Amino acid sequence: MALPTSVNHQDYLLTVNINKEPIIDNALPGLHAHPLFLDAGNGTWVLYVKFEPGTILPTHFHTGTVHFYTTAGAWHYLEYPDDMQVAGSYLYEPGGSIHTFCVPADAKECAEGFMVVSGANINFDAEGNFYNIMDAGWMEELMVATCKARGIKVPRYIRPKAGADFSDK
Repeated sequence: MALPTSVNHQDYLLTVNINKEPIIDNALPGLHAHPLFLDAGNGTWVLYVKFEPGTILPTHFHTGTVHFYTTAGAWHYLEYPDDMQVAGSYLYEPGGSIHTFCVPADAKECAEGFMVVSGANINFDAEGNFYNIMDAGWMEELMVATCKARGIKVPRYIRPKAGADFSDK
């Protein structure tokens, strides 16, 4: 059987090593991030994150799915206080889920993990009012702007070529 003729040729592997790239400290308060893959065109964002003890993210509604694998520390959703996620936990969040991420204030270490997000988080303030939309494009703008404002190098991450066009162009 012959190999497919419509494959994308690669001259090199698209790989990112978080041990060789700088982390973006406090990309959001209490959240330190390694961007790995940011694809605004398809609405997919992949990050390795560290959350400091006491970090609480805004309540958010997911328009798409999330896969989160916890590698260190512990965290939970305020809505599910008895379902603590610890190192080795894999969590799947279906589109349409709503919750509030929390690392306990008395945690001895940062909660860390690898997340793959499709779609957007629609964020709300403490009173339930719309706050903002967080998606792959917003995340990329945040990461780049944070690094530029601090005068630090933007870590290497995978960014698919943007745009679409007709096949006969």
